[in-house]
Amino acid sequence: MPTNIQKTSIQHEKIQKLAGRLENLYSEMVSIRRHLHQYPELSHQEVETPKYIAEYYRTLGLEVRTGVGGRGVVAKFNVAHAQKTIAFRADFDALPIQDQKDVAYKSTIPGVMHACGHDGHTAALMVFAKSLVENPEQVNNNVVFIHQFGEEEYPGGAQAMIADGCLEGVDAVYGCHLQSTMPSGTMYYKEGFIQAAVDTFIITVNGKGGHGAIPQETIDPIVTASHIVTALQSVVSRNTNPLKQLVISVGSINSGQANNVIPTTAVMTGTIRSYEPEVRALAAERLTTIANQVAKAFGAEADTAIEKGYDALWNHSEETQLAKRAMEGILGAEAVIETPSVMPGEDFCYYTQHRPGSFIFAGAQLAEDDRVYPHHHARFDFDETAMLHTAKSFAAILFEYELVK
Repeated sequence: MPTNIQKTSIQHEKIQKLAGRLENLYSEMVSIRRHLHQYPELSHQEVETPKYIAEYYRTLGLEVRTGVGGRGVVAKFNVAHAQKTIAFRADFDALPIQDQKDVAYKSTIPGVMHACGHDGHTAALMVFAKSLVENPEQVNNNVVFIHQFGEEEYPGGAQAMIADGCLEGVDAVYGCHLQSTMPSGTMYYKEGFIQAAVDTFIITVNGKGGHGAIPQETIDPIVTASHIVTALQSVVSRNTNPLKQLVISVGSINSGQANNVIPTTAVMTGTIRSYEPEVRALAAERLTTIANQVAKAFGAEADTAIEKGYDALWNHSEETQLAKRAMEGILGAEAVIETPSVMPGEDFCYYTQHRPGSFIFAGAQLAEDDRVYPHHHARFDFDETAMLHTAKSFAAILFEYELVK
């Protein structure tokens, strides 16, 4: 029986061999990503993208399920006498944004583009799968490749795919998100909460309209709404523990159409971002109470509706530390960094509610400063080598399980 040192040495040799193959396949990874970038499809409207993904896996000879949860694709790589089954997930939907980049692989679909890196996630996972198929003797655990639709638009695709069995038989699940404003060549991990819960609110203020020159005969919903905006700031500053993170942002106020008319209603919309469930519940309760009471003080009424979105994403400790060790082993300790939690939402949260797992980030910042834009920007792009780092990290995570009893 091999010793732990011998196991580590064998594992290192396997990782290096697979990493070398991934480097050789990098041009294919880029080609897939650019094809997807040119032909993006909106959330819950994906038709050709899942067909393209499924056909790729069929040519690899893998077991493939389509229509999982609606539009998802799941492929499986099975080995004899496997001790574990490890799943890796990538999303493939795009956004309703007009691509304004001047590149050869610019979106060909008007008003639709991959502005969040999902094309890169997909390409990295597909080519990672190919590297395993080409080196089956190196793999001792089963692997599930989850390609998810609809992440950008609630309710997302994760819950439907989980309900349809995409995690059946899975022992642990991992995902990665490219980050266009984090230095390329780096990978990021975080135990516990890494991404926030996302809730949306709509506050409709009902007043009494009238002539702008005779305000005393009206109940002004715009003035009332303005005071509600100001009062909502106290939820973060005075109602929650300052060590607990919370964001309440009003994103729009719509009311009236004429300069000399006080309207009857004002409609406010915004977002709540939080981590701990108790903070999430408190924010919803206080927002509703403040809107109602401030409106009442001005003689108006406020109707508040809160739509719950994705839950906060929790990374399990053991799986996160395993990912950290694995990434350090293949990329070097200096390239693996602990990230602070971030406020955008992510429906990978549901995978780690059903199975132990961890979500990591891949630095993907372009070298040219004038080409660096945040996610969901019309000129968004990323350093494509981040896809290679993602695939190598997945390989390292998979082989790290050979050292886990």
